[in-house]
Amino acid sequence: MRLKEIRIANNYLQKDIANILNIKRNTYSMWELEHDKIPLKKLIIFAEHFNVSLDYIFELTDIINYDDEQSFNHELYLKRIKEIRKENNTTQAKLGLILNTNNSVISRYESGETFILTEFILGYSKTFNVSIDYLLGKTNHKYLKTLIKN
Repeated sequence: MRLKEIRIANNYLQKDIANILNIKRNTYSMWELEHDKIPLKKLIIFAEHFNVSLDYIFELTDIINYDDEQSFNHELYLKRIKEIRKENNTTQAKLGLILNTNNSVISRYESGETFILTEFILGYSKTFNVSIDYLLGKTNHKYLKTLIKN
């Protein structure tokens, strides 16, 4: 992830980011070092603060931000994660196997009962070659296509 790169490019200290995200500096440091997983809700705040795409943060593309970038849209997120799975003729059970979980977890994500974990949104993106920002309703740029890095 490009957390450190973005922070340094914007002349922020770790403590500055910790204040923005309302966490301890140590917690942020562990995320930056990728010793712990950053919760998606905190990652969205980070991305919106620096006006960068989540796809860029995850190094899925070199596009820093999309021309139609907007704030996270919960309704679109719920619609799109289900829509992408169905467009790819994938059952919740099959996606659960792909993402190393079970269909009830996928069902809770799609119903909005549980907010999706960072590792699972990344799994959706890589499985279906779709933009994380698109899944979260932040852009209408749907597929990463050739922009995705291997």
